[in-house]
Amino acid sequence: MEELRGFFEDAEVVEFPRKGIITREGQLEKYLYWVEEGIQRSYYIRNGKEYTIAFTYPPSVSGIPESMLSGKPSRYFLECITPSSMLRMPYARIKEKADADPGMQKAFLNITQMVLIGTLERQFELLAFSAEEKFKTFLQRSPHLLNLVPHKHLASYLGMDPATFSKLLGRIKL
Repeated sequence: MEELRGFFEDAEVVEFPRKGIITREGQLEKYLYWVEEGIQRSYYIRNGKEYTIAFTYPPSVSGIPESMLSGKPSRYFLECITPSSMLRMPYARIKEKADADPGMQKAFLNITQMVLIGTLERQFELLAFSAEEKFKTFLQRSPHLLNLVPHKHLASYLGMDPATFSKLLGRIKL
């Protein structure tokens, strides 16, 4: 992780308040972020309902990578659940660094691999796991979020309704 954080050594420090929107649906994502403090979530809205896609927290990258990489407007929101401090780098600068330095190119490749692998693992869990398996996997990977993130967002992230989440929370030992 330190190598990945080093990629952001000359990035701008930005602060966001709780419930601060970093990226809105329809906005072009121009930055990649390194999370120093705080918890963020990406989500979309369909038929008036929010669907949580992902959470980011230290030490990790954040942003809406498909918008940044494709140059197309985001289909998602990126919001801070808690006050957040991040390092922000414009995509144009990322490309400059990667083109100029093979070490930076390797670091960006590592970041891209982490995002891709995480996305594919998550997709597999959503499609192949039962509600209980999703809940247990979440508890193994990110137990600290249980007390920091509203349960309705966690339930949405796990692809279940809040009542099922509540039942699992009461039934499964933490």
